[in-house]
Amino acid sequence: MRGIVLIDHGSREPSANAQLDMLAEEIATRLPDRVVRAAHMQLAEPTLADAIDALVAAGAREIAIHPFFVAPGRHVREDIPRLVAEAQAKHSSIEIHLTEPLGLHPSVIDAVLDRLDQT
Repeated sequence: MRGIVLIDHGSREPSANAQLDMLAEEIATRLPDRVVRAAHMQLAEPTLADAIDALVAAGAREIAIHPFFVAPGRHVREDIPRLVAEAQAKHSSIEIHLTEPLGLHPSVIDAVLDRLDQT
């Protein structure tokens, strides 16, 4: 089984955290052969470690971690790779991969242009 963890910063505002849960549900719908979990760096649960542990407990043998961030700031460059390395050490029989953040992906640019067209 393959798993995906989407991780964002996290917020004190529950509705902001709920958006990542909705994104995870949408991705799970589009990728029915994978189990998708949401996680937050700060201010909300579950943590990245919690999400990875849950996927491993569910039988995941490979996990992709996607930082749901636009820019490669400190969390993306330092904190998330450190947490992934810790999880990899804990679950050495599982393959854990870290994707790039959204950044300047052409689809992000298209989404910005779409939002601008809506104004």
